This record gives sequence, C-alpha cells and structure tokens, in this order.
Amino acid sequence: MSRFSVVILNWNGEKLLKQFLPAVVRHTDPEKAEVIVADNGSTDRSLQVLAEDFPEVKVIRFEKNYGFAAGYNKAIALLDSAYVVLLNSDVEVTSGWLSPIEDLFEKEPEVVAIQPKIKAWKDKEKFEYAGACGGYIDRYGFPFCRGRMLNTTETDRGQYDDVVETFWCSGAALCVKREVYLACGGLDERFFAHMEEIDLCWRMRNQGYVLKVQPASVVYHLGGASLPMNHPRKLFLNYRNNLLMLYKNLDRKTWRKLFIIRLLLDSVAFFIFLLSGQGANASAVFRAYRAFWTMRKEYTPIPMSKQDSCIYKGSVVYAYYIRGIKTYTALRKRK
Repeated sequence: MSRFSVVILNWNGEKLLKQFLPAVVRHTDPEKAEVIVADNGSTDRSLQVLAEDFPEVKVIRFEKNYGFAAGYNKAIALLDSAYVVLLNSDVEVTSGWLSPIEDLFEKEPEVVAIQPKIKAWKDKEKFEYAGACGGYIDRYGFPFCRGRMLNTTETDRGQYDDVVETFWCSGAALCVKREVYLACGGLDERFFAHMEEIDLCWRMRNQGYVLKVQPASVVYHLGGASLPMNHPRKLFLNYRNNLLMLYKNLDRKTWRKLFIIRLLLDSVAFFIFLLSGQGANASAVFRAYRAFWTMRKEYTPIPMSKQDSCIYKGSVVYAYYIRGIKTYTALRKRK
C-alpha cells in the first residue's frame, strides 16, 4: 500500500495528459506514492494515451462525467492510502514536490490538509489565481490568497515562503488525510464544480482541524483549463456555490446578517454586467441566486459558527476597490 495516492481527475483531457502527466510520473517517488488517473467518462483518446504512454499509471474508469466533486469522491473511496492528493490535470509538479508535504504531515500530526505553493504556468514568476500561497476568505465569503487579491496576482519574491495556517487549500493541488476527507463527507457533490474545496476546508476547520500551506513544495498551474474566468457557466457555479457554502457553514443568525450585504454586493455586480453589455453574465448571477434559494432547503443548519482566526473580519472587496489594497501583505498591515 502506498502512503500517498496522487489522483488526477480527467475528462477529455488527452492534450493535458500528454503535456503534464510526464512530470508527475517523473517527479513522484513510486516507493511513496502511486499516480492514479480517474477518468470521468472521456470520449476522446485519453484512455488510449494512458494505456500506450503511461502503463505505470493506475486508471480508474467511470462510465460518465460525474464532475469534479463526485468524481474525486468516488475515486478516493476506492483507495486505501493514508493521504490523497487531488491534483488538477493541468498542474506541472517539480522535483521532490511531495517530500516537504510529507515532512510537514509527520512533524505536525494535527495538520490534516496541505497545499503547495502554486505558481502560474504561463508566467512562472507569478503566483497562480487558484490558491497561490494559501487561501482565506473575508466575512462575506469572498476568497483571496497570499499572493492573490481578487484578480490581482503578485510576483513571487519569497515574501510568503513561511509555513502558515490557512483557511482553505486549493483543489488544484490539495493534499489531505484520507480518513478525515471521508469523515467530513468529502467534496459536496451538489456543487458539481467550483468552491467545493473551500467548502470542504471550512467543514474541516469547523471541526477543529488545522490546514497549512507548504511553500517548500512548488507546482505550476495552467488554470482555466475547464472554463474561462468570465464564462457564464463558471460565474453561475461560483456565485451559487459560494452562497451555498456560506449557508451551510454559518449559523442562521450570522448568515442572515451577512446575506443582506451579500445581496447588495452581488446586485451591484449584476447591474455592472448588465450595463456593460454582458447580459449572459448578468443572467448567470440571477440564476445563481434562484438556484441557491431552491437548493438551500437540502442543507441542515449548523448550531453555531466557529470564530475562525483565518477569516478576514472586513470586506476584501472594499479593501481592494475603495482602499486600493492589492496585496495580501498590505491587507494584513492595514486591517
């Protein structure tokens, strides 16, 4: 039994497998970790490529596309390793990338999830949007990172090379104790895709678990391989899932207070999209709220929200657009 299982979820990603899987195989010690591709019912040549070019890689085949959340849940349930790594198919790993993560797990057994430093594959001096060097949220549910404030990513100058506690770890390269992953319910399959890793991390933190970032481990993420940043479908999922995440992880009193402000903020976004001729994006915001209002009935409220030190007590949107704060360092200094 391998101690780590590096699981790559694939759906019609023949090109990405050819481009990024060789480095994963080359830089992952087979004595410590197995590399697995869980295929979400691909109809391209993905399975043929795996059989012909990567015979050492284990393949889990699903008959249809279950999405990011259910695909990973089904794959992880079939494994028996102590740790699993949810690794996007468009991530380039580097030499020895898994060792610092393994060392941190051994040194600090209370830590249940770790992400590496995630930099941009297209501009390797910069942090990547999806996770950068550790994720956080503000009190209204807007995520940001060390190295990424809203849409602004920083150049990596070593300013975030310390190991610190984070609120969430990126699903692009999420290393987690398998038993905790399963005990906390895994990724919420009703989300389908987007925000599900933040939701899972919040559930872990609500149960008292510790999550950290290990910058000594470096990977490069292409990003946008599934949907472009401003694609209406992506906007819909991000807005809907973010609202669901808040609803299910906060007590009702706290949620009611912040929902009014969230509604105001998202209404501003709706009208900006509408007035700028982006009708499809405006519609995505409206449909997200309508879907949230229906889906919220499927969740049981929690009795009390945990006072979490990793939740920024202010508004990152206000800090960014009104106060002109564009970096995590500046935010921490001026909070």
